[in-house]
Amino acid sequence: MNFKNSGKLKAVTFSYDDGVTQDIRLIELLNKYNLKCTFNLNSELLGLKGMLIREGQRISHYKIHPDDVKSIYEGHEVAVHTLTHPRLPDIDDDTEIIRQVEQDRLNLSEIVGYDVVGMAYPSGGVNNDDRVAKLIRENTGVKYSRTITCNSSFDLQDNLYRFNPTVYHCDFDDMMKMGKEFLELKPDKPQIFYIWGHSYEMDYRPDYWIKLEEFFKLIANRNDIFYGTNKEVLL
Repeated sequence: MNFKNSGKLKAVTFSYDDGVTQDIRLIELLNKYNLKCTFNLNSELLGLKGMLIREGQRISHYKIHPDDVKSIYEGHEVAVHTLTHPRLPDIDDDTEIIRQVEQDRLNLSEIVGYDVVGMAYPSGGVNNDDRVAKLIRENTGVKYSRTITCNSSFDLQDNLYRFNPTVYHCDFDDMMKMGKEFLELKPDKPQIFYIWGHSYEMDYRPDYWIKLEEFFKLIANRNDIFYGTNKEVLL
């Protein structure tokens, strides 16, 4: 089932990038509250171990091993994040943009055993533009791609190849405020609450995992809301 034929007018979906080992803890929480998520992976970086310096501390950035991808993300959606995480608008070669996206899609499809059709643009800042979106739309099997430009809106969007999320998960106050507004909505047209982030960011501070679970408790298990992966909600 997908959102369009669910008979409901409200949908909640999550999207997390990079395929890091913190996803395991995140999935345990998502499953606890019957929530669905799309995970955007770089197939050529799977299994690599790394560290990030964030907020003055070292944060683990270990990638899920390719042999574990299918089992870890079972029940959720795996989607494209390019082969190696470049900022696509910075690439002048159209062929390389297509390769980064389509080969990642093919690699991930083989790993998970189904046709991968979703995507999230990699890198921060301005990580997408009309040229890149057109190349992806016309030359790959990707059917939607998420930006990192939050719009604080629940409205449907016409351009699925530059789809803007509602809120970033570390903006806890905004996320909770919008969550309460979403629960109170009695819409006469479809509305989508789309949350995005990286699970490793929950390691920044001791209370971040607690705050995220508080939001899950708030938003989950409502009879008038459809809970689905990005694919189930957007397509």
